[in-house]
Amino acid sequence: MDTMRERFISVTSDLLGEDPRLALVLAEITMDGFRPAQERHPDRVINVGIREQLLVGVGGGLALTGLRPVVHTFASFLVERPFEQVKLDFGHQATGGVLVSASASYDWPAGGFTHMAPGDVALLDTLDGWTVHVPGHPDEAEALLRHAYAAGDDKVYVRLSQQSNASPRPVAGLGFRTVREGRAGVVVAVGPLLDNVLAATEGLDLTVLYAPTVRPFDAAAVREAAGRAAADVVLVEPYLAGTSTAAANDALAHVPHRVLGLGVARAELRRYGTIDEHTAAHGLDPRSLRERITAFRAPN
Repeated sequence: MDTMRERFISVTSDLLGEDPRLALVLAEITMDGFRPAQERHPDRVINVGIREQLLVGVGGGLALTGLRPVVHTFASFLVERPFEQVKLDFGHQATGGVLVSASASYDWPAGGFTHMAPGDVALLDTLDGWTVHVPGHPDEAEALLRHAYAAGDDKVYVRLSQQSNASPRPVAGLGFRTVREGRAGVVVAVGPLLDNVLAATEGLDLTVLYAPTVRPFDAAAVREAAGRAAADVVLVEPYLAGTSTAAANDALAHVPHRVLGLGVARAELRRYGTIDEHTAAHGLDPRSLRERITAFRAPN
């Protein structure tokens, strides 16, 4: 199976030949994969070098000319480092584009903390109007990338991961999907953490919602699920813990409820390790998730 990043290369390369409005802006990262596309479309595949502020600024400028820019690099260099340009060159200028990241959270542990961005979605939450996709499988990544490229002039962030669920789920529409039904609470599993959540909740009387798109937050799906079960909601996100707790609380503001946000901890892990070791250290492996979810549901 190819990775999400490899699927991004193939899908975007094909669509550059089909849609003359599409333009790709890179900052060295993934450039090797796009060299054939650059040879075919030298005016619409632009490599600015390791200049991330310029990367986003060029994308915003291309949007002002009427193109649909796709801006890509590692998440820490796409959202965090050039955040002022994201805020101004897309938000303030009221332009649209597609930011496509790779290696978010801890997908490349050997790269160290400079190459980790568990706070990217929370940071984008400070801005207005961003759609955020977090696919859990390369097939989902392709579908959501195609949707993002065709989304008029909307502002879209596609968060690609090295982690993947074993099988894809349908991603028609942008809402949450019910994967399992129960009556004792609701667990929202985001993107590549779905398999871990399903393993962790096996045999428990819980509804599991799957969220490959997290912004806009599907408040209606959470309300409906909570209405069929206890209004106890656990959010399991592959980025900063608690990123969506405010959205879940707002969704359930009309009823008594409890919300637990699980995700990447704020404390920095200062060892390289592997992806699986980082997942376990943040309590996002199946065993840890089951313990944390069970403890949350236990009567006081």
